[in-house]
Amino acid sequence: MKALHIYVGARARQHIASHGLSPQHVRVVPAAAGGPKGLILNHLDQQLFGEWLPQGGHAVHLVGASIGAWRMATAAMPQAEQAFKDLASGYIQQHFEPEPGRKVPTPGKVSQGFIDTLRGFFGTEVNAMLQHPQYQLHILTSRGKQVLHRGTPARTAMGFTGLALSNAVTRKAVGLFLERTVFSTSGESLPVPLNDLPTGRVELTPTNFIPAMLASCSIPFMLNPVDDIPGAPRGSHWDGGIVDYHFHWHYSAMKEGLVLYPHFQRQVVPGWLDKALKWRHNASPWLDNVIVLAPNPEWVATLPGGKLPDRKDFTRMNFADRTQAWTQAVAEAQRLREDWESWLARSCPVDELKVL
Repeated sequence: MKALHIYVGARARQHIASHGLSPQHVRVVPAAAGGPKGLILNHLDQQLFGEWLPQGGHAVHLVGASIGAWRMATAAMPQAEQAFKDLASGYIQQHFEPEPGRKVPTPGKVSQGFIDTLRGFFGTEVNAMLQHPQYQLHILTSRGKQVLHRGTPARTAMGFTGLALSNAVTRKAVGLFLERTVFSTSGESLPVPLNDLPTGRVELTPTNFIPAMLASCSIPFMLNPVDDIPGAPRGSHWDGGIVDYHFHWHYSAMKEGLVLYPHFQRQVVPGWLDKALKWRHNASPWLDNVIVLAPNPEWVATLPGGKLPDRKDFTRMNFADRTQAWTQAVAEAQRLREDWESWLARSCPVDELKVL
């Protein structure tokens, strides 16, 4: 049984049939929100960013929200392969002790703990990351509008209730409550048109890197929003995955190149609030030039608990059991890397590709 499935759009399949797949063909790498699920891609990330993609030598756009933003920033660090090993270890070991009398820590405590984690992890490497000779880094946040312009508890509850109800009717309603904000390093512009929802663009700098990263990971009600990020319009910023959970973008409008998407599932879900809206999980013509590398669901069933690591493990498992299960899952995910390397070594056989 293969651990890795490779899903492709029609144009991507035709390209591979004619030219195979090399690093030079890849222009964009998205990285989904999804918390601990992203851990399952750690060995694949090590290979892609530590060995394979650097062979291309051309500009590659790395796009991420939440854990995906953390992964893509890690990819831009010196010694990326070791940095991804450190990311998995640090993420697995994270633990925020609740305040006395509470079952879970307050959002303020989690936010402060996460700030400390980000500063400790990225340390003095930020300047080098933002000036990477090959990678253009794009970190996504969701900036509040109208009632969500300021993230007080009452406004947050009211705003996200309205957002959830409106989004069930039409995804365009997201733009009434939130603005997609893209923090990008200087250099080439993102080659994907973003005209489906209101979008703001801000230069990613050493001054706003940590606030943007924190905001991109700030799940409503679990962490505090990040207010007034330097360089961005004033307002509260939340998790970028609320607007762009899996980055179901108009990639097929790109003038050239393919999108290589290491993902924890086949489906590319547009927004976080679309998780329960199954009719929005199907592939669209926008993904025509996309290659998704995802775990085989049958292989996932062999992991601890028969599933990927997920955020609910923080509350349904004690620290020792959770860290053991996640560590085992990450170790077994070496299989994803091995299957990917095998497919490349065998000249990218098209008959092993699956329809996205």
